[in-house]
Amino acid sequence: MKLAIGDHAPALRLRTIHNKSVRLPSAQQTGSPARYTHLQFRRFAGCPVCNFHLMTMAKRHTEIAAAGVHQVVFFHSSQQEMLKYQAQLPFDCVADIDKRCFRAFGVETSRWALFNPRIVWSGFRWILASRRFYNKAENGIWGLPADFLLDAQGRVLACKYGTNADDQWDAAELLALVASHSAVPGIDARSTESAIAPTSP
Repeated sequence: MKLAIGDHAPALRLRTIHNKSVRLPSAQQTGSPARYTHLQFRRFAGCPVCNFHLMTMAKRHTEIAAAGVHQVVFFHSSQQEMLKYQAQLPFDCVADIDKRCFRAFGVETSRWALFNPRIVWSGFRWILASRRFYNKAENGIWGLPADFLLDAQGRVLACKYGTNADDQWDAAELLALVASHSAVPGIDARSTESAIAPTSP
């Protein structure tokens, strides 16, 4: 079932690809300074479109973290496969090859996932930047992305279920959403417009 604004997201105990323990909502995480959590549901680990998007998000990670946002990224791939592609990312990355978290948040697949012209351009830019291409697509190529912005108690403040593989919030949209929910020092919504393996709870 898809979540909507105002819903409470499922409570999760997660383990990242680097074996770090993460608990959601962030209020459950001892010592967590995060006021918000941004959950990104991506596709398979080698997805060029996903990796180009995450590369752009990583470039603004310091700015996003300064806004009080903890980012957690899910892929429906194995830990081993994710370590080939996501090991250097500055946020928590979670292998969900059984898609338990994908199902809990209502993240779906679609045969239309690849039918958008900008998908080719995004994927091509990552291939050019990394000089890599995937050779495995765990759980298939038809996955759709999704984004959720949660408060510290796990309430959904905003969400987006993508309609194609390259349909997600960019960094500017995320920062604008945070600014709209809280007077965060140093963030002006007008200026931004231009610009986690799961374990049982």
